[in-house]
Amino acid sequence: MRILPRLARTLGYELRPLRKAREPHRRLVNLLERLGVDLVVDGGANRGQYVGFLREAGWRGPILSIEPIPELRDDLVRRAARDPAWRIAPAVALGASPGRAILEVSAESDMSSLLPRTARLDRLSPSSRPIRRIEVEIVRLDALPELVRDPAQRIFLKLDLQGFEGPALEGAEGLLPRIVGLQLELALVTLYEGERDWRSMIDRVEALGYVPWLFLPGYVDPRSGRELQMDGVFLRAEAVGTE
Repeated sequence: MRILPRLARTLGYELRPLRKAREPHRRLVNLLERLGVDLVVDGGANRGQYVGFLREAGWRGPILSIEPIPELRDDLVRRAARDPAWRIAPAVALGASPGRAILEVSAESDMSSLLPRTARLDRLSPSSRPIRRIEVEIVRLDALPELVRDPAQRIFLKLDLQGFEGPALEGAEGLLPRIVGLQLELALVTLYEGERDWRSMIDRVEALGYVPWLFLPGYVDPRSGRELQMDGVFLRAEAVGTE
């Protein structure tokens, strides 16, 4: 059976015992419950993996997923039909300014980005090179009608946008009084041209009034074993009683 872990590592994944694989998501769900979160916003939903992790770990609260690739968004709509607490926004991308932009759709759809790939990413993951480019609408999160109209006052915002987390966070600033927590993909190594590195993202989030609370493992280079990305969870200082 050792062939399966070896195969997973060549694809950039690590097989772990199921209980250990679930543990970070259970910790996250416990955090959501302690914070009294009344809506999770899943920015960059892809195929709904994040929602699946939360539901498996016991989160039953409302979720709003946002995904710009039309066929993936359609799949989410079909999946959400079985979950009355899961809503799907229109097929839009998140950014700092409204408009339109070109999204490079990767052969591995969770690597699709509004930013150009670096040569390093092409070397590390040739199988995820773009297979087509599509034009998408960009909206500010704080102008998205599905959120503007939502009564939720304790929102947890997750952004996994392959390097575009910075602009998307800027476009969420009007919602910050209602956002008690953030989960952002952080670049330990630059994989997309123009993305902020982990240091500047943490500095930016702290300047907005959030404190680092939890870090979750991300994408690992299978050849070197180096971690290239991780997820940072940040909580609003006033919500957790720390300054």
